[in-house]
Amino acid sequence: MFGHMNEPFTIARDVKAIIIPAGEELVLRQGTNGFITQALGGSFTIYVEGNLFRIAGRDADAIGKEPVPPPEVPENASDEDIEAVIWNQLRTCYDPEIPVNIVDLGLVYRCEIKPLGNGERSVNVDMTLTAPGCGMGEVIVQDAQEKIAVVPTVSDVRVELVFDPPWNQSMMSDEARLQTGLM
Repeated sequence: MFGHMNEPFTIARDVKAIIIPAGEELVLRQGTNGFITQALGGSFTIYVEGNLFRIAGRDADAIGKEPVPPPEVPENASDEDIEAVIWNQLRTCYDPEIPVNIVDLGLVYRCEIKPLGNGERSVNVDMTLTAPGCGMGEVIVQDAQEKIAVVPTVSDVRVELVFDPPWNQSMMSDEARLQTGLM
């Protein structure tokens, strides 16, 4: 599942989709035809009737793809093990308009894990957007929350959208700058 494609599909069942860049949810009907334009991090950006939509990885079967399984962690995983899995999960979150994950874009400012004492953990993440008015902001936040929530032993997740400090291109990894042609 990498990069840009133009793979045709027919929707096999009614499926929830989010229109890009407005961020509004709607249902695409069974039998609708379109093209997969991006398949990154387990979610899909599709093109249908002149519009772009985002389909969550758990609904991949609706467009003929395999749903994404949750991550695995070692038995008796340490907080460090869980943190590594969470950062890997965050690397599967993409702005649907930019083919670079939110970690490499420098959008994740903080990831804090607190043991709750019962083998469960609470996770708090602060993240930002490349542009404060981005209509997809809540969608990206929800994607990050959902991908952290499926990590074993995580029972509470809070992803907070912050705009201080404001994001700028210097926060991107070298790889992300190379990928976007900014280097």
